[in-house]
Amino acid sequence: MFNDLSSVTAYLESRRSGKPRDMVAPGPDAAKLNLILQTAMRTPDHGKLFPWRFVEITDRSAFADLLKTAFCAANPDARPAQIEAAIAPAHMAPTLILLIFAPQPSLKIPLWEQEMSVGAVGMNLLHAVHAHGFVGSWITGWANYDPVVHAALCQDDEKMAGMFFIGTPALALEERPRPVPSDIIRAWP
Repeated sequence: MFNDLSSVTAYLESRRSGKPRDMVAPGPDAAKLNLILQTAMRTPDHGKLFPWRFVEITDRSAFADLLKTAFCAANPDARPAQIEAAIAPAHMAPTLILLIFAPQPSLKIPLWEQEMSVGAVGMNLLHAVHAHGFVGSWITGWANYDPVVHAALCQDDEKMAGMFFIGTPALALEERPRPVPSDIIRAWP
């Protein structure tokens, strides 16, 4: 069983994201989503800089239009099937949240620590989604790095850290390959 909520340990040992294309309604209502986002913000953040922002995509058609405009600008010879694939994420899962890395000026806190903090927020967001009985997925792709998408969604030095799809799984979750611990854990000295 994936995302077993019988205990914290059981959950962490069985945590599994879902595939956005396989997510259906229901997703969280506004109050539950607010609670999920508040929970995600309970993360390590050296200096209390809050170097992250959330963007809830409430108009999926407008988001699809943005993706289409951006993709076609970068790929003027794109075929209709390529355009359709590029905008497909705009219509996946009932809830879509963008996590934005918003670096903050600091003489004491290096940028690297702020980047790790946004990563921790992303993981907490998935944990909160699963803890509330939904399934989530953190996806990046071409849109994360596209200048047209960036200009529409980010301010100043912000960067998109990922798209978070939230819903109910329509299909059973499947395990994915996991690393062999002895391949990635080492002792020192």
